[in-house]
Amino acid sequence: MSCEEIAVCAVRLRENLCLYFEDDELECDAFCKDKTIKRFFRNVNSQLLVVRPDLNVAAFEDVTDQEVKSGSGMYFDIHCYKTTAPSAGMPVASSVQVEDKSYYMCCEKEHGKMVVRFREGEVPKDIPGESNIIFFKKTFTSCSSKAFKFEYSLEQGMFLAFEEEDSLRKLILKKLPREDEVDETTKFVTSHNERHNL
Repeated sequence: MSCEEIAVCAVRLRENLCLYFEDDELECDAFCKDKTIKRFFRNVNSQLLVVRPDLNVAAFEDVTDQEVKSGSGMYFDIHCYKTTAPSAGMPVASSVQVEDKSYYMCCEKEHGKMVVRFREGEVPKDIPGESNIIFFKKTFTSCSSKAFKFEYSLEQGMFLAFEEEDSLRKLILKKLPREDEVDETTKFVTSHNERHNL
């Protein structure tokens, strides 16, 4: 069954006047790629997210004009998906080119902790179920419509963020006690212009 068509069969109208549906072929949380946009990720310090697979690190850095012109490891494809299940935000996956290779962002469990990794490969066109590459892109606050936060699809309340570690502002997953909590480390701007300021 394609993501474009969803067939449901009415079962019955119950006493409470609610119409119930049943279809064993429907899949929960299926994703179908809709469009791809190219963007830089910028944090509240106006630093760009740079992926360095050789060092197994993604961090926000101050970059030179020369580095920006190459775009290697910092100009992301944001893949937007349609979903068969209602969600609180746009389902997206991210990938980046480093030299001649493509890397996709995913979350993995290491030593009992969820971490962000970039693995070599392409983002799939269709995802039949849950996936460790999907994030829900949400507006950061109602009065900050150009800034976003990205919630991990497999764990509610877990967001992309950055933290200081060994003089780097590393990309991490961070658990927020409340979704409406304003935490500047989870605030990102996605811009097509590397000179964009918050």
